Amino acid sequence: MAGGGGGGAAVAMPRSKFKLPTGRKRARIEIIPLIDVMFFLLAAFMMVSLSMQKMKTPRMDLAVAKTASDDFKADLLNIAVERNGQVSLGRTNITLATLDEVLAVAAKRNTNTPIFISGDRETTHGSINSVLDRVRRAGFLRVSFTVESAGAPAQP
Repeated sequence: MAGGGGGGAAVAMPRSKFKLPTGRKRARIEIIPLIDVMFFLLAAFMMVSLSMQKMKTPRMDLAVAKTASDDFKADLLNIAVERNGQVSLGRTNITLATLDEVLAVAAKRNTNTPIFISGDRETTHGSINSVLDRVRRAGFLRVSFTVESAGAPAQP
């Protein structure tokens, strides 16, 4: 007596004499429509993400900060990039070759010297990026971008 509950002999269940007119069907999961829906969603998200990208290089537009202040100290380097691409170290105009020499000398002293890069609102991203690349190639570790204060008058 296997697993039964009573004390009598096992009783076999009689088979039904009636058959279903449609027969017995198994449940079937259709995945083809699911694949179609997922492909449509993938294509839709790809098209939306491609249309969101801009192919133009934006101009550098520095943010305005309320706590910004002028800070010219001897133990840091202030590099400014004007809208025409001219580079200044402190208040002195220099060429990119001279900037490389100054950065090499300063890097020999200390690569932890803070470097502050600032740019005019109309300065192109390429000009700022060129200066940043030269600073990184010199080996400096502490590089920041400066902003103007919200209450400061605009530079002429």
